Amino acid sequence: MKLFEFVQDIIRDFLMIFASIIIIITILRQIYYPDMAFDLKSIYIILAFSFLSALTGFILYSPNEISEKKMRIKTVLHFFTLEILLITLGGILGILKNGLDVLTMALQIAVIYMIVRLLSWKNDIKEAKKINEKLKTFKKKVN
Repeated sequence: MKLFEFVQDIIRDFLMIFASIIIIITILRQIYYPDMAFDLKSIYIILAFSFLSALTGFILYSPNEISEKKMRIKTVLHFFTLEILLITLGGILGILKNGLDVLTMALQIAVIYMIVRLLSWKNDIKEAKKINEKLKTFKKKVN
């Protein structure tokens, strides 16, 4: 994959991560803290977490084709790097105050990770279908 395309994917992932966090927090706040509103500091923290999460996508980058096994290893490494980085950052910022906070954040990271992976996978399938259609059209023209 070309670096420019990968940077586009990182930007797309950043937006998906940010939107997912906002949606999940909005739903949870509506259930548990209906009177609580988003303040500007919270938005900046969510932006920072989303940006760092998207940047760790460079772990998955490879300029050349790699095997499925290596890609799975990179995906697992990426997931655990995200968990460690974001939980550590949450602790440093004082967002996580006890074990339950850490567990809740770890679960939120996992859910958002699955959402982003699922949406990326669906996008990849759509792109593959487009490429296959173009190849079929090209093949018909050649024959």
